[in-house]
Amino acid sequence: MAAHAWALVLGLVLMASGAMGTAPRKPVAVAFGRNYMPTWAFDHIKYFNGGSEIQLSLDKYTGTGFQSKGSYLFGHFSMDIKLVAGDSAGTVTAFYLSSQNSEHDEIDFEFLGNRSGQPYIVQTNVFTGGKGDREQRIYLWFDPTAAYHSYSVLWNMYQIVFFVDDVPIRVFKNSKDLGVKFPFNQPMKLYSSLWNADDWATRGGLEKTDWSKAPFVASYRGFHIDGCEASVEAKFCATQGQRWWDQKEFQDLDAFQYRRLRWVRSKYTIYNYCTDRKRYPAMSPECRRDRDA
Repeated sequence: MAAHAWALVLGLVLMASGAMGTAPRKPVAVAFGRNYMPTWAFDHIKYFNGGSEIQLSLDKYTGTGFQSKGSYLFGHFSMDIKLVAGDSAGTVTAFYLSSQNSEHDEIDFEFLGNRSGQPYIVQTNVFTGGKGDREQRIYLWFDPTAAYHSYSVLWNMYQIVFFVDDVPIRVFKNSKDLGVKFPFNQPMKLYSSLWNADDWATRGGLEKTDWSKAPFVASYRGFHIDGCEASVEAKFCATQGQRWWDQKEFQDLDAFQYRRLRWVRSKYTIYNYCTDRKRYPAMSPECRRDRDA
C-alpha cells in the first residue's frame, strides 16, 4: 500500500477511537545555512533551491555530515529526510543530538540500510550521563526512500519523544526519581551524517556495503530548530517554562498519542531493550514509566 494510503488508514482508525491529541507545532522550513553548517567532506554535500534542500553522498572514500551552529537545552527539532534508495546495506543515515563532554547526553535516530526489497530499520537510543544501551528498533510503515518524511524530537524537562510524521514512535520520560539520569543540564548540538557501518548496520554486519552501487545519496530539507539556545557551559534554559514545547500539554503524551505509540509497538517494533531479558535480566526502571513493559 502506498505511503499516503497507509497514513490515511492510520488516521481514520485512530480518529474513530478517540479525540485528536496535542501534536507538536508544525515545523518551519528554512534553508540549510540558517541553522546548520558542514562538518566534514564538504565536497560530498550538494545544495539545491538556494540551500532549501541538500544531498549527502557516501562513496568508498568517505561519507559526510553536518551540525547545528548553535547548542540547545530543550526544544523541538525536525528534519525532512529521503533515505538512501535501492541497495543501501551497510550504510547508516543518522540524525541526533549530542552534548560535548565525556559523560555525554545523546538522543539518536539512526536509519540502517538494507538489501533491495527489505524494509529499512529505524534505531533510536538515548544516552544519559555517558550511558546508552537503550536501543529500540522498528520497521517503518512506508517506503522512506520514495518521498520526504519528517523525523523529529521533542525534548523538555519531562520527556523526550521521537516522532515520525507526527506519529510518536518512542517516549523516554524523566525518571530521575527512579535513579535514572535524564538529560537536563547539558546543551546539545544537532548532527546528521551518512557513513559506512557495514561492520554492524545490516543484519549485524553480515551484509556488507556493495560499493558498485555508490554513490549512496540521502536528501534533506526542512532544517527546523525551535530550541532554547545556550552556551555549551549553560546549566539551565533562560526561558524555562515560557516556550510552547515547555507547556503542560507537552509534559506527557495524551490518550490519542499513546494509542498511536501502541500501534507502532505492536505492529512494527522488532527490538526493545526493555523486553530483552537475556541482555538485561532485570528490567530498567524507566521502562514501566515509558509504558514499554
